[in-house]
Amino acid sequence: MEGQRKVGVAVDFSECSRKALTWAVDNVVRDGDHLILVTIRPEGNYEEGEMQLWGTTGSPLIPLSEFSDPIIMKKYGVKPDPETLDIVNCVAKQKEIVVLLKIYWGDPREKICEAIDDIPLSCLVVGNRGLGKIKRAILGSVSNYVVNNGSCPVTVVKCTSPQN
Repeated sequence: MEGQRKVGVAVDFSECSRKALTWAVDNVVRDGDHLILVTIRPEGNYEEGEMQLWGTTGSPLIPLSEFSDPIIMKKYGVKPDPETLDIVNCVAKQKEIVVLLKIYWGDPREKICEAIDDIPLSCLVVGNRGLGKIKRAILGSVSNYVVNNGSCPVTVVKCTSPQN
């Protein structure tokens, strides 16, 4: 994959992450790029499934054909929404790009920064959750953390509707 850009988009399959994905597709992704969707799942005691094997390193890169399959995604504890799948399926065909999904388990702030170095990403697009000042102070901002600690250029796409 040398010479090809790996554009990352952090997704949690919310409205804000779809907006970030759409922005990345419209403004960053070019023909021949690899579009890597990075999603973080909470840590938990999963009884079975592949996530036990990749608890620290994340899943292998999952091709679009596999992460469009709900049966395969159930093994990882991930349920991509139809809108996100529509966006990536369309861009994969239109721009002739490779779309992959990488799943991590743990703290989103730390795991997104790890993904930047592990994959490695050329750049990352992330949405904000639109937290108010008080919630952001208490919970912390994932996008702010990644901007300040990520080792690649990070673009934050502002979501206009506040998320809880």
